[in-house]
Amino acid sequence: MGIARPWRVQDALGLDRLGEKCYNTARYTWHLGFTGFGGPPSHFKIFYDKFVTRLQWIDEQVYQELFSVCQAFSGPGSTKMLYCINLIHDGTLAAILGFLIWSLPGALGMFGLAIGVSNIGESLPRPAYAVLSGLNAATVGIIALAAVQLAQKAITDKLTRILVFFAAAAGLLYNALWYFPILMLVCGIVSVVYDFRWLHRPVKAVVGIPRALRSKLTGRRKEADATGPGIELAENQQPPDDTTQTKPGSSDHAQTHDDNGTSKEARTVPDSHKLTAISWPFGLGMILAFLVSFIIIVVLRGVLPSPTLLYRLFANMYLAGTIIFGGGPVVIPLLREYVVAEGWVSSRDFLIGLALIQGFPGPNFNFAVYLGALTAINGGYPSAAGAVLGYIGIFAPGLITVHGTMGVWSAIRNRRWVRSALRGVNAGAVGLIYTAVYRLWQIGWIDEGFQSGTSLANDPWWVVVTATSYVGGCWFGLQPWVACIIGAILGLVRYGVVVGQGY
Repeated sequence: MGIARPWRVQDALGLDRLGEKCYNTARYTWHLGFTGFGGPPSHFKIFYDKFVTRLQWIDEQVYQELFSVCQAFSGPGSTKMLYCINLIHDGTLAAILGFLIWSLPGALGMFGLAIGVSNIGESLPRPAYAVLSGLNAATVGIIALAAVQLAQKAITDKLTRILVFFAAAAGLLYNALWYFPILMLVCGIVSVVYDFRWLHRPVKAVVGIPRALRSKLTGRRKEADATGPGIELAENQQPPDDTTQTKPGSSDHAQTHDDNGTSKEARTVPDSHKLTAISWPFGLGMILAFLVSFIIIVVLRGVLPSPTLLYRLFANMYLAGTIIFGGGPVVIPLLREYVVAEGWVSSRDFLIGLALIQGFPGPNFNFAVYLGALTAINGGYPSAAGAVLGYIGIFAPGLITVHGTMGVWSAIRNRRWVRSALRGVNAGAVGLIYTAVYRLWQIGWIDEGFQSGTSLANDPWWVVVTATSYVGGCWFGLQPWVACIIGAILGLVRYGVVVGQGY
């Protein structure tokens, strides 16, 4: 067994073979900022197909870990996922480069849109509304397909199936900023309680299981505890000596069971990908430094007698990027409170941007660039200043905290309770994706009479557009950006039919 190499600054920054690593990142991610349509749920599927299936930069287990970590903490979920993948594979500088390549195309597009919207009249032409509605309908189909595909991977047993359904149902019934992280926390706790069998003894005492059956279950529980939570030994299989650590170069295989009781091979934490881009003390220091910066910015926002508009904009975006859990679908209502309620952006301009961001590639957090530019224009400041402050303010909190979290994560990821909690958090996060389908469905159709949006279900045409997007991706491998283009064309087709009939 070789001696582990100590952590070094050049390793964390990716300075070894820097040019090769940056070229590697640019080569495989340059197009994602132009083709990553469909919002976070679709992005996760795109990243899985590219980095797990085709490039094999990470494997299935590491991907599921990153998905859970990125969903469990604040900030843009899919952007943090891409950042972490590049961080693990090529280091910090490559991760930053990958983030810029991923986010800047959509950010520049939203900046140009803000300048255009600031010069239009009270309403858009009806063909423009038709295109926007078609984009929204196609996006709903893309997100629905991504939710189904991610659920198929997150569901490993009956418990995770229940947690996916529970999170989806709870997310549909209520919507608040504090609510989503609480739901994922509950899912993680339930998974730990179930896997460690903390309630088995009191339940058996109440139910009164026969002694012979109780003895058999107790024996199986002792054998299962030797291999880890939720894992049972196959017949005549000996438990490993140490389940919390694996031998270097090994994959640590264990035997699990599916819903039908059929045994199947399941890999726990593989040693092929050590998440040691940074050390855990450095990662913890980054998190603490961020918390200090957050406190300073929020305190100054409240105590300064007359802060400038641009500072208030940056503080609001920094606050939003810190407290948003659930990614893009959650950021919209919060940003509405932070800019429309402040009187910086009109409700009409906000809704136009809301419709268009669904058809833009890249992260939905680029919506902050649009709102920042409009805020600066309406306040008499340069539009670029507002756009840059919105961009930095909304993205910085999530990227800083996830970078620090990766250092801490490398130190705790092999613990049994962490793996168990991840299973529940992952299932809960997937369930919440279904809420994004419902929220957009309810406001997807916009026109002159309802510029604030109404349900796509009110016209069968949009239902067909959504189904076309879903079926095209599921059965025919239609790429999300192609589905968005088809949706926009079908929106124009509907407009032509409606005008031809005299409506």
